[in-house]
Amino acid sequence: LLELRFAPLFSGSSGNAIYVGTDRTNLLIDAGVSGSRVLDELKTVGVNPSDLDGILVTHEHSDHIKGVGVLARKLRVPIYATEGTWAGMEAKLGKISLNQQAIIQTESPFYIGDLDITAFPTPHDALEPCGFAFSNGCARFAIATDIGYAREGWMKYILGADAVLLEANYDPDMLTAGSYPFELKKRILSRKGHLSNDDAGAVAAKLVQSGAKQIILGHLSKENNFPELALRTVELILRQNGIDPESDLDLRVALRDETTGLFALSSEMR
Repeated sequence: LLELRFAPLFSGSSGNAIYVGTDRTNLLIDAGVSGSRVLDELKTVGVNPSDLDGILVTHEHSDHIKGVGVLARKLRVPIYATEGTWAGMEAKLGKISLNQQAIIQTESPFYIGDLDITAFPTPHDALEPCGFAFSNGCARFAIATDIGYAREGWMKYILGADAVLLEANYDPDMLTAGSYPFELKKRILSRKGHLSNDDAGAVAAKLVQSGAKQIILGHLSKENNFPELALRTVELILRQNGIDPESDLDLRVALRDETTGLFALSSEMR
């Protein structure tokens, strides 16, 4: 049985890392916490870090790249990122040998091992940010976080996926009433900021209608959201769209400081 596996290792405004793999291929997407913490969580989900084939980076913000340089040197694996992301992060990673620097292009599928990968452009205030969609021929998984607003352009890359890690960053009322400086609030609310719980609900409804069986809400803000609120908001919007969040899908929130678990997608799910 062909399986596509994934594990959100850390997910939140304080640091992000996700494992994606098959029997033949093992990838890390982002490493926004220390390298040692990533290695520990990989072992927790039964992945031997020395089996990693590469690190993919969504964008250059520190909650996504903090441990990337250390891990790439330690494990001697290539780092895959867009040209813009390389420009933004190169100075922060420390020395990375040339043969470990892989430049990817958005909307141009590429393979690592038996995984077919597409990086898709996302609206976020970074130099050339992207999300990722993965397929092993029998199942599809997508990562869509750090996204300013719901729009057709990036959503078409995640529709039809079996499972999606989807951003539900903030509750608009909590953000507005909270202690963030005005400029930061404006940035988060902008079209290059983050997805709110309500946006996540609207996207989740479209995902389920296109076949998704599992949605994990991720990248929650520590200050402007909490897991129960994100879950409740998305469930409400799903119900308004005639979807039963109890029986029609597996909906949950990714944990901030430890792995949410290892999940397996197979052709049997379809």
